[in-house]
Amino acid sequence: MGHCATDAEFVSLKIAVLTVSDSRTEETDTSGQSLKERATKAGHEVVEKRIVIDDVYQLRSVVSQWIADDNVQIVLVNGGTGLTGRDVTPQALTPLLDKHVPGFGELFRQVSFEEIQTSTVQSRAFAGLANGTLIFCLP
Repeated sequence: MGHCATDAEFVSLKIAVLTVSDSRTEETDTSGQSLKERATKAGHEVVEKRIVIDDVYQLRSVVSQWIADDNVQIVLVNGGTGLTGRDVTPQALTPLLDKHVPGFGELFRQVSFEEIQTSTVQSRAFAGLANGTLIFCLP
């Protein structure tokens, strides 16, 4: 296996944040706002932030626009990864991926286990690469 360069130069990334929810508004979107604040604090630029309802086609449309935009390098999606009938993020975005990053979902569930125990199995968090853009989907 390769090694991780701990002395690598920091590179600021251009990030788009998407909240998937039938009930959140700009005022109540605490998860999306937290992602935006954390990315900015880490030195990255949030170039867009949106909220869409739990709808396969609206979700796919927004993310498709972003992966076609050279100004977006990372897409952070929060919401819609559970097991209810309205949770459609994996079904909407998996077809867009050129490559999957299976280790991300596994690691996310492992880290979440410490906080929520076996409820972590309800998370379908995943990541992948689409048209050169990394997409991370979180609960």
